[in-house]
Amino acid sequence: MSMVLKYLKESAFPILLVFLLLMVKVFADLTLPLYTSNIVNIGIQQGGLETAVPSVLTAQTYAAVEARLESDDATILAASYRYDTETYRLPAYVLVEDAPVQEATLLPILARLGMGETVGQPATESILKQAALAYIRTDSEQLGIDIPAIQNSYIVQVGLRMLAISALGVAASILVSYFASRVAARLGRRLRGDVFKKVVSFSQDEMDKFSTASLVTRSTNDIQQIQQSFVMILRVVIFAPMMALGGLFRVLGTNSSMSWTIGVAVLAIFTIVITMFALAMPRFKRLQTLVDNVNQVVRETLNGLQVIRAFNTQDHERSRFEKANTELTATSLFVNRAMSGMMPLMMLIMNLTAILIIYNGGQHIQAGTMQVGDMMAFIQYAMLIIMSFLMITMLTIMLPRASISAGRIKEVLDTPVTIGTAPSTVPFPPEPQGLVEFNHVGFTYPGANTEAIRDISFVAQKGTTTAIIGSTGSGKSTLLNLIPRFHDVTSGSITIDGIDIRQRDLTALRKLVGYVPQQGLLFSGTIASNIAYGEPGLKSEAIEAAADIAQAGTFIGEKPDAYQSSIAQGGVNVSGGQRQRLSIARAIAASPKILLFDDSFSALDYRTENQLRKRLHADLPDTTVLVVAQRISSIIHADTILVIDEGRLVGKGTHAQLMQGCPVYQQIAHSQLSLQEIKNHG
Repeated sequence: MSMVLKYLKESAFPILLVFLLLMVKVFADLTLPLYTSNIVNIGIQQGGLETAVPSVLTAQTYAAVEARLESDDATILAASYRYDTETYRLPAYVLVEDAPVQEATLLPILARLGMGETVGQPATESILKQAALAYIRTDSEQLGIDIPAIQNSYIVQVGLRMLAISALGVAASILVSYFASRVAARLGRRLRGDVFKKVVSFSQDEMDKFSTASLVTRSTNDIQQIQQSFVMILRVVIFAPMMALGGLFRVLGTNSSMSWTIGVAVLAIFTIVITMFALAMPRFKRLQTLVDNVNQVVRETLNGLQVIRAFNTQDHERSRFEKANTELTATSLFVNRAMSGMMPLMMLIMNLTAILIIYNGGQHIQAGTMQVGDMMAFIQYAMLIIMSFLMITMLTIMLPRASISAGRIKEVLDTPVTIGTAPSTVPFPPEPQGLVEFNHVGFTYPGANTEAIRDISFVAQKGTTTAIIGSTGSGKSTLLNLIPRFHDVTSGSITIDGIDIRQRDLTALRKLVGYVPQQGLLFSGTIASNIAYGEPGLKSEAIEAAADIAQAGTFIGEKPDAYQSSIAQGGVNVSGGQRQRLSIARAIAASPKILLFDDSFSALDYRTENQLRKRLHADLPDTTVLVVAQRISSIIHADTILVIDEGRLVGKGTHAQLMQGCPVYQQIAHSQLSLQEIKNHG
């Protein structure tokens, strides 16, 4: 998860704001039980009277109190009350502002007066105070004071404060969710962007380490898991410890003798969580791999629908999907059942804890060591503490799953890119020539035991066409893919205009090269956007010119929307030949100095191919063209033909020269051309 922290620097202020808002919410949640306790203890039981220092006393009660005080305390009492004969129905003594008298002084005396002189000292301060306050209420009623109005006023005031604090807590909670979601969404956006940027920079060597389905899962499901977990981290990691510690502090202040009940509840929660953790964690680790498997099967099925239908293997593919889906479903069900079973168990523990607190609290209330409101506050604090520990333990389950996802993302981000721009590069001249030279080039695929090509040397001059032919698997496409550095040579070197391509800027190199793959691949959009893919700002005239050279102008003009016609993903709504011609037009539109055709004419008929060849020669006379082909008829007019056999260059020259001195080329020619065609071209 340390990787995630690096992405949070730009979100430092929102995270600080979340921290402050969570402190506000903790304050609100911890304050509300105190007000609940006050409403019950003071508002209901004490009639709204908060202290045993009465605001007004009858003259009779004042005299009784004064008679029981020492001389010093009697002096203080006299300084605290003034005599009033007009305000109340009986003569009274009214408490003055900033009176020096203390509750501890009056409480025992008023309690004795309320309980009768024959009753001894009450056993507890709680009982003592209740007796004193009961006497004060009776004494105040004799003066005509409306005690129910005082009680209602107190309850309303405290209730309004509770509403205000509740509103503050709700607002803080909403803002925490808002900012936490924004921070997590920004984190997810940056992670997705960096993963995508990294994957786009991968060479085929790195792509072979990850399946396409796995990369899709890592870019979506895994990042989503991290994003969701981080929202919980922001809301829980700060909030739960503060709430638990604050709740424990308040509980100890309410009644420390019952704190053992919370310890029992927390121990039970940890026991359940550890058990669930041991059962579910291995399944969490397997879950992401199973998602990869399902995505892999779905992707292969969708990409190969035509082949599946052609061979009637729908049942086989269904069984493959069913197997992967069943494994994923079974694992998901186990994990979800384990997680869903936790909440009822936790609620059971919370309810049993509440019952235990009420049972013990009742005994304390009966003994006079606790008030009803205090017990209610204790229950609320206990629930807050248990919920805090519950959130912490739930987080310990979420974090490992997010950690697994973060590890999978880190694996992608930390994968070194083997093909990239060197620290110091040699720039291309303003007008590059496009001279391509292979110098004893050899290449071995990663993990392979034998070289795919070895000791290849040739020169492709500016404005010439160099063709490459050979049997299937001889290394023709491999040789072509080395030029734009889809792979790097393992021996020898490739130079363009005399400089090793590994010393060139990779972006500049690929901008110099126009590449047409063996399978024409189009992107969702329009015909115009696909042709201008390499040059997004290309004008319509240049787009039409490139399409015209590629022999695509005719079929484009026949479409109702012409160049604005829609292209589906992968170009599935156009034929193979049309797709190939649009791919060729895309390469030409980028105005490259070097054009690479990887068996790109195989989907074209002979007439279209011949016209395309003529247009390339006429319209792009200074472009270096390298063509991989299976048909001799496609390359018979090339300036230079390279014959590749089992990774070696076994022939080089024109068609006529190779027919004279290259047995491999002769075999290919005799297998494809009639004797008359050989004689005509010989």
